[in-house]
Amino acid sequence: MAESIFKSPHGPEFAISIIERMQAQEILRSLRLPEFDDFSQFFRNLPATALVGIGAFAAVVAYWFASRPKAVKPPCDLLLQSEEVEGLDGARRSVIGDCPQLLTHYYDDARTMYEVFRRGFNISENGPCLGFRKPKQPYQWLSYKEVAERAEALGSGLLQQGCKASTSQFIGVFAQNRPEWIISELACYTYSMVVVPLYDTLGPGAIRYIINTADISTVICDKPDKVRVLLDHVEKRETPGLKSIILMDPFEKDLKERGKKCGVRIQSMQEVEDCGRESRHAPVPPRPEDLSIVCFTSGTTGNPKGAMLTHGNVVADFSGFLKVTESQWSPTCEDVHISYLPLAHMFERMVQSVVYCHGGRIGFFQGDIRLLSDDMKALRPTIFPVVPRLLNRMYDKIFSQADTPLKRWLLEFAAKRKKAEVRSGIIRNDSLWDKLFFNKIQASLGGCVRMIVTGAAPASPTVLGFLRAALGCQVYEGYGQTECTAGCTFTTPGDWTSGHVGAPLPCNLIKLMDVEELNYFASKSEGEICVKGPNVFKGYLKDEERTTEALDKEGWLHTGDIGKWLPNGTLKIIDRKKHIFKLAQGEYIAPEKIENIYIRSDPVAQIYVHGDSLQAFLVGIVVPDSEVMPGWAKKRGFEGTYAELCKNMELKKAIMDDMVRLGKESGLHSFEQVKAIYIHSDMFSVQNGLLTPTLKAKRPELRDYFKKQIQELYSSISI
Repeated sequence: MAESIFKSPHGPEFAISIIERMQAQEILRSLRLPEFDDFSQFFRNLPATALVGIGAFAAVVAYWFASRPKAVKPPCDLLLQSEEVEGLDGARRSVIGDCPQLLTHYYDDARTMYEVFRRGFNISENGPCLGFRKPKQPYQWLSYKEVAERAEALGSGLLQQGCKASTSQFIGVFAQNRPEWIISELACYTYSMVVVPLYDTLGPGAIRYIINTADISTVICDKPDKVRVLLDHVEKRETPGLKSIILMDPFEKDLKERGKKCGVRIQSMQEVEDCGRESRHAPVPPRPEDLSIVCFTSGTTGNPKGAMLTHGNVVADFSGFLKVTESQWSPTCEDVHISYLPLAHMFERMVQSVVYCHGGRIGFFQGDIRLLSDDMKALRPTIFPVVPRLLNRMYDKIFSQADTPLKRWLLEFAAKRKKAEVRSGIIRNDSLWDKLFFNKIQASLGGCVRMIVTGAAPASPTVLGFLRAALGCQVYEGYGQTECTAGCTFTTPGDWTSGHVGAPLPCNLIKLMDVEELNYFASKSEGEICVKGPNVFKGYLKDEERTTEALDKEGWLHTGDIGKWLPNGTLKIIDRKKHIFKLAQGEYIAPEKIENIYIRSDPVAQIYVHGDSLQAFLVGIVVPDSEVMPGWAKKRGFEGTYAELCKNMELKKAIMDDMVRLGKESGLHSFEQVKAIYIHSDMFSVQNGLLTPTLKAKRPELRDYFKKQIQELYSSISI
């Protein structure tokens, strides 16, 4: 039979198919499975309604397979996100990108901040650029053309008044976030001048120091109150070089007269722009190596330091961000950014640069952080930069509204299901869990957010994990400082784990250096984080000593932070080098490391850990979370108002026990644990002088503020 089959006119292929069919029938018989003919007979015998049902089910299954959410495809192997560079003492670089050189720019036509804006202008086809709103009103927009024309007019007006089109010309900007801030900045860039941001929370002494150090003769202000602050300095002969103040808001005639008496010319921004329109000067664009901004960092002690950043620094830094995210997120003209974080800091400025480089829109908040949610609902932003403190407040508020055990269980269950999706790389906001639980949270941010970027301080892994699930958008964490423009590491798309700050950006290298006094050694993948690349600043303005401390001879920026390389090539921040001290017995203490552990205690909103070389142990000042602590206390049998609970000695012991528990779990030595705490009911803030404008603890001020309480804590404990 086999021979006759192979001699068939249909050829050997037909013969093989016959043999395979015979084999299949034998297999089906051995498995006692029905053959295809049996299946056909089975379906022919089914009623029409059953066939329709089966067909519908098959269609649903087919649709699900076709439309099921797709996982984010990472741009690199998430098990190897950075690699060592040969011959550079363990320095590591990003594996993203195909160029062996560090990234200096992303677009050939955008190598300076002036070109960045012009590129967005061309792409947007004169679309909306800068938006603002009045209470309960929709946003009003200035077009790219209007912004460019006003910037050129303002810059020309400055030149008419004696300013130079040169990088030696520093212009102060003393204002809250608003369109005129960006117009002032672009006016400077159009004529190669340098922006020097001033901000309220620096304090009058620091403002005086900056004006004198940067030789600022012209300051652009938003409100008359700030003009009065500046005139106070002039009248006391503290800022003799200040000759001109330009005001964005309307002002009274007597303010102008007061300025005239002390030799300061006060004009409206409109006046200067009108002057510039009448005497237009051709733009004098800067080069990448030219200085663009001197960003004074407040620090925790001494005078502020003026970090000098070039156009190339800024462009390199945001180009690194674009390169990392390009596989998952392409900015377009449709992107909208909500501006509320201070423009005096580089984090906010970097995000804005990315937006208007691509022709997107920037909408400014009304100026009151309490109205931010209302502004977001009106603006419907797609990009939302945040600081961890805001994320923590969002998290606390969400869970405070789950006020019964059942509601909390349901919320946690829904979050658990969404977290499982996030872990598998799926980011979406249209799941069943979103419709049932998270859509209201998303709507409170405007309902269109597709990217959140957090930085400036450590973010809680618990909070990040929950919000990545609840908000249904990509949430990235970065690490850096003003001296490397803003960021030097960033989350790799697809790596939605927490507890690290991502891999190096493609624009810089990172290496760890030994810190012997804290027992951190690069050979163990631990040490001080050092950064090198085109995003690293040129030094501090007129401060050679502190420049030498920050930048070594090889161009490495020493951050003062202690990092650890994880096996997958990401960086984890584990300590701080600068704020260390010895206890009486000679043990080194890094209080910020301890604070970062204790802050994970649910009832703790803020903490300051104190110690010195005359004492053998640590004490702490704790500010409980006013929203979380009452519920936490109630579960442990404590009742009362927030103020009453803060005075409850038994509750204080329970809070301290929880902190010590976390310390043990995190491997703190006994000498690193606090032995006593004081409960303080008012938050540390910028306004009361206990936090810097970037929300870092001012340790000397905290020590002095709580001097009495610290002495009492030490006297109450005997070891």
